[in-house]
Amino acid sequence: MKKLLLIQPSPYDRQGNPIKKKKLYFVGLSLPLLAAMTPSDWEVEIIFEIIEDIPFQTDADLIGISTMGHGVIRSIDIAKEFRRRGKTVIMGGYMASIMPQEAMKYCDSLVEGDAEHVWEDLIQDFERGDLKTHYKKPLREGWFSTPKPRFDLIMDKPIGDFLPVQAGRGCPNTCSFCSVACLYKGSYVKKSLQEVERDLHQVRDLGFGKVLLLDDNIFSDREYLKDLLSILKDMKLEWMSQCDIRIGREDDLLEDLAESGCTTLSFGLESISRESLIAMNKGWARPEDYTELIKNIKRHGIDVSTEMVVGGEGDTLESIRKTKDFIEDNRISVPRFYILTPFPGTSFFKDMEAAGRLENRDIYSYDGTAAVHTPANMTAQELTDSYWGLYESLFTIRSIFTRNIMKREFLKEPLRYLFYGIVNLYYRHQIRNRITPNIF
Repeated sequence: MKKLLLIQPSPYDRQGNPIKKKKLYFVGLSLPLLAAMTPSDWEVEIIFEIIEDIPFQTDADLIGISTMGHGVIRSIDIAKEFRRRGKTVIMGGYMASIMPQEAMKYCDSLVEGDAEHVWEDLIQDFERGDLKTHYKKPLREGWFSTPKPRFDLIMDKPIGDFLPVQAGRGCPNTCSFCSVACLYKGSYVKKSLQEVERDLHQVRDLGFGKVLLLDDNIFSDREYLKDLLSILKDMKLEWMSQCDIRIGREDDLLEDLAESGCTTLSFGLESISRESLIAMNKGWARPEDYTELIKNIKRHGIDVSTEMVVGGEGDTLESIRKTKDFIEDNRISVPRFYILTPFPGTSFFKDMEAAGRLENRDIYSYDGTAAVHTPANMTAQELTDSYWGLYESLFTIRSIFTRNIMKREFLKEPLRYLFYGIVNLYYRHQIRNRITPNIF
C-alpha cells in the first residue's frame, strides 16, 4: 500500500521557529478533502504542524504541502527538506497558485487552483512514474463537487468544538490585494445543496453541534443562500461564516440567518478610509455606513468579527489611530489587522511594481509584520510602527474588557464573550512577540 503524507505548515515566529499551539480551533478543509479524493488503496496521514511535529523520517511515498499567506516560507522550507531526503513533493494552495512559476522551483509537481479535477490524474501519473510538473484544470462554471472529507483522520487530534463545511468558493468582488480574486476572477462557484446537507449530517454524526461554513462570501448568491438557510434551520446547528458587509441592510435575510443558527459573521472591512477602499477596487464599500450596518447585524443576534488592512492609498497616521476608536465604539470582540502587502500575482503587486513603490523585492520576507511598499502618506517604517501601535492599543486589558464584557450581548451569552476575552489575551501575547494574530 502506498502512503501519502499531507501537511498544513505553521508560520514562523520572529525567532524563525514554527508557531505552536496546544489546540487547533479552526480546522482546515483542504487536506481532509484531498485525503477523500485519494484512492482507497493508499494510506493517508494528515499533519497540522501548529499542533504536532512533522515526521521527516516518514516512509510516505508522496508528500503534499499546502501554502497559505506568509506561511508559504515555512512550506518552502519543508519542501526543501523532504526533497533533500529523496521524497516526491507536491505543493498547492493559494500562495502556490498565485505565484506558480516561483513555487515550482521547490517541488516536483504543483497543483494550481482547485484540485478536484486533477487529483485523480496526479495520483495515477505518480503510480505510473509519469508525474507532471504542473496540474491545472478550472472548476466548471457555477458548480463544483467533492466527496465527504476524511475527518476520521483528524479526530484524534486536539481540535476545537466545530468542523468546517464548504458551500461556495470565490467572490464576485475583485479587491486588488486579494488572492481569492486572483484565482476566481470575480466568479462564485457552489456545491450542490444535497452535498452540503450530506456534509452537515457528517459533522453532526461525529458529535459536533457547531459548523464553520467555509465560504469566501456567502452573500454572493442570494437565492442559493436562502435555500441553504432552510437546510441549516432543519439541522439545528450553530454556524459561522464570512460575507459582504452589505448584508447588514437585509433585515429579512438577517432574520433568516439568525433563525438558521448563525452566531457570527466575519467581514473584511479593510479600511475606514473611502479613498483607500476605492484604490483597492472596493469602492462599493462605504465606511460611513459601517457602524449602522454592524449595529443592525448585532440587533438580529449575530456577532460581528472584522478584518482590516493598514497602508492603503488613503490611510494616514491619523486614520490608523482613529481605527482604534472605530473598533472600540463598535465593540468588535476579536478584530484582526494586516499590513497591506503586495503579494506576487495580485493586482496590487503589479501596481506597486509599475509605480516603483516596492521597497523590498525579497518576496520571501513578506511575512505581514512589516511594510514592503511605500505608502502614499507615510514611510514604510511609519506604517510598520503604526500597525503594531494599533494592535498594542487595542489589546490592552482595558480595551479587551471594553470590547467583550462592557456590551449588551455579554448578559445574554457570557460564556461566549469570556471565551473571546481569552482569545484576546492570547492575541495580546502574540502581539507582544510581534506575531500577527491569525485564525488557528
